[in-house]
This record gives sequence, C-alpha cells and structure tokens, in this order.
Amino acid sequence: MAKERMKGQIMYKLIKKDGKAKRGELVTVHGTIQTPVFMNVGTVAAIKGAVSTVDLEEIGTQVQLSNTYHLHVRPGDELIKKFGGLHKFMVWDKPILTDSGGFQVFSLASMRKIKEEGVYFKSHIDGHNIFMGPEESMRIQSNLGSTIAMAFDECVPNPSTREYTMASVQRTTRWLERCKKEMARLNSLDDTINKHQLLFGINQGSTYEDIRIEHAKVISDMDLDGYAIGGLAVGESHEEMYRILDATVPYLPDNKPTYLMGVGTPANILEAVDRGVDFFDCVYPSRNGRHGHAYTNKGKLNLMNARFELDDRPIEEGCNCPACRTYSRAYIRHLLKAKEMLGLRLIVLHNLYFYNTMMKEIRDAIDNGNYQDYKKEKLLKTGGNYNE
Repeated sequence: MAKERMKGQIMYKLIKKDGKAKRGELVTVHGTIQTPVFMNVGTVAAIKGAVSTVDLEEIGTQVQLSNTYHLHVRPGDELIKKFGGLHKFMVWDKPILTDSGGFQVFSLASMRKIKEEGVYFKSHIDGHNIFMGPEESMRIQSNLGSTIAMAFDECVPNPSTREYTMASVQRTTRWLERCKKEMARLNSLDDTINKHQLLFGINQGSTYEDIRIEHAKVISDMDLDGYAIGGLAVGESHEEMYRILDATVPYLPDNKPTYLMGVGTPANILEAVDRGVDFFDCVYPSRNGRHGHAYTNKGKLNLMNARFELDDRPIEEGCNCPACRTYSRAYIRHLLKAKEMLGLRLIVLHNLYFYNTMMKEIRDAIDNGNYQDYKKEKLLKTGGNYNE
C-alpha cells in the first residue's frame, strides 16, 4: 500500500517496494519526480559539455542539480534572485536541487576554516574572503529558489579519526537545527521566490556504523522533507560504501526520499537502489564524456581509440539519444581528435541519456517486481570495457 506524506502541495508517495528497492514519486511545486532518479549535475547552472536545458528535456532529465557555493561566488545569488530565481535564469521549469555548499567544506580544505558559526572560505576564483554558515546557505538557496535545498553540513574526509568524526557530526546536527529554523523563517517572507522550498538533511559519520546509525536516528526525528547520505564516495572502497548503506538506510524514514550524494557508477547506483536509495547525482557521465568515454549496455567505450577511426556505427546500436540517432563513432572520434567541442557535447548527451534511461528501466523493474533479475543482468552487461 502506498505511503503518503503531505506538506501543503508537497507529497512523497512510496508506491512499491521490491525487497528494499523503493519505487516512489515526489510531487513538488516544479513538477513530479519519479524515483529512483538520477539528477543531472549542472554545478554552475549548466551541464559541462555545452548541454542546454532544451537538451535536458530531450534526454529525459527529471531533476537538475546546482551548487550553492559556486553560484554564490559567480554570478551571485542576489543577481539570480533579480531574475526571479534559478529556474527563470537558466530557463528550466522542472525541479532543481541545490547542494548547500557543505561539500566545499571538504573539497576546498586548503582554503577554509571550520568554526561553530560556520565556515570561512577563500574564493577559489579570486581569493576573496567568504563566510558561509547554516543561515547563509539557506538564504542563498532561498534566493536561488530551488525546489530542494540541502542542509549545510561538513563532509568529513576519509579516513578520519573517531573523535573528529563524532565532533563533526554533532556540529552538523546543530547546523541542521539552524537550517530548519532559518528555512521556516525564509519561507514565510513575502518576497521569497519559492515558499514551498523543501529541506533535506544529511547523514554523516564517515565509515563508523554506530555514528551513522545514531545520527540517522537523530535527524529522522526532525521530520524533514528528505534525507541524504553524505560523506561517501570520498575515498572509501565500494565495499565500505555498501556496508555503510546496509547499516544506515534502515534507520532513515521509509516514507521520505533517500538520497546518496555524489554517487556514482552504474554499478554503484544499482547496488544502492537495492539498499533503499532513490535519489542520486554524480559528475561521472559528463566528466567521462568530456574525456571521450561513453557508457553503453555492453560496457564503457573509449572513443579516442584508433580502432574507431573507420567505425560507421553509432556509439550504441538501438540508442535513441541525439548522438546515436545521427552520428558515427568515426565522426565523433574525429571531433575529439580535432578538439572540437561538438564531440564532447555528443558524448555527454549520450551518457546522460544512458543514465536517465537506466533509471527508467530501474523504475520499471521495481514496478514489475523483477528488480533482482534486472540488476544481475545489468551488472553483467555494464561491468567492463566494450571492445567491439
């Protein structure tokens, strides 16, 4: 039986489970998201690889993800607010999730200092001083008007000591309380762009199962709109990642979206869905595409290889993406070798289409009650490099 949660016009419905795999939908003010879902990553309000929002529509994108810190630095969240928010600025009317800037606490480690009040950064662009705490992150995301705002947190590096991890998680919980309070205030203001902005909290705890579980319990009691698992895919093995998911996900609410941040490969996604995760994002499809690597149902192709010089086939037979409908491997390889941007763009489009299509296949498999069979077959097909 479907489980529903209402918040004004917002509803998450758990439609079906196949084992632990969840099939759901999240109704938002910017449209309904069918889950499991892969969020296409446009850090600075654009997918790297010259992919437009018109392209995103064509390749079946449900959600676009942008980054709070990067948009705050350039062009500035106040400027975007003057345009009516990020949706109008980038001409995208479907849901947008904004990362809180918390990941930059990890990725800009050499340029920041963490205090109880928040984090002091040096801009990666020009070195000017930036302060961001829970309230600042919420205000920036409110100016952006995103559909889903992420709570401000610290993504601890791996490995981290137990003592540091515990102290960091406790601070992240205090920051989450401040985020929730500030979002409630912002959503009540007359000039707020999206008064129905959702807040997802983030579970942290490195690779310590007991810390992860306790933090999951604490944040679950805060009745947030969704829950993310952060601090994974930062250097631990895939086996460690799956171990933490096995331990943690059961302690997050079943009737809320569960989001694994920054993950991952097709295999990572298939395994995480099997453990109850239904939101994903990762730069892999666009980043690998810009390096000439294409995902297919027979494994990954490196289109820079000489063997494709005279190959008149599409990247993948039967694929309906914009690249495969029209262009050959030989032509795309030529573009890559000639350093023409069109080559990168075509592979990025193909890879994002592959990921978005895989998520639809996952949803269909859960609907049909045969996810285990689908997962096994997909892992066998996509697990290596394609040499034909």
